[in-house]
This record gives sequence, C-alpha cells and structure tokens, in this order.
Amino acid sequence: MFGGLAFLLGGNMSIGVMKGELMVRVGPEAHEAALGQPHARKMDFTGRAMKGFVYVGLAGFESDDDLRAWIERGVAFAGSLPPK
Repeated sequence: MFGGLAFLLGGNMSIGVMKGELMVRVGPEAHEAALGQPHARKMDFTGRAMKGFVYVGLAGFESDDDLRAWIERGVAFAGSLPPK
C-alpha cells in the first residue's frame, strides 16, 4: 500500500513505513494538530496533500516514546472506523 509497508486495523490503514518515514493516518479532524508536531509534514503521495494522513521524518520517531505516540494516533483513528 502506497509503495511501502502498511499496518491495517479492521481493514483500515493505521500506520505504515515508506522510504524511511512513517505514514500515519490521523483522520481529518486531527490533521492540523498532527502537522504541528515536530518533523511531521503533509502526506503528498499523489502529488497533492492527503488530508488525514501525515508523513513523519525519522527524527520525529527516534525515541520509543515518540514512535509509540504516533502508532497510538494511527491505531486510534483506524479503530474508530467501521471494519472493512
């Protein structure tokens, strides 16, 4: 998915890895707040920004706590969606 490794919850993408960056599905409501986090940027896989998804650079998840926080964001949103 998206040319990288993706983890699904109930058939919905929660988090993934592509070219050394995390892809995190945070949802539309949490999108702007996620972009305010260090080393997060808009996910523009298709050439235009995908609202509800962010890329996180390596420096943004080097520590276990930072990685865990991003994983929790992705899992929380994917878990709020109906299973596919």
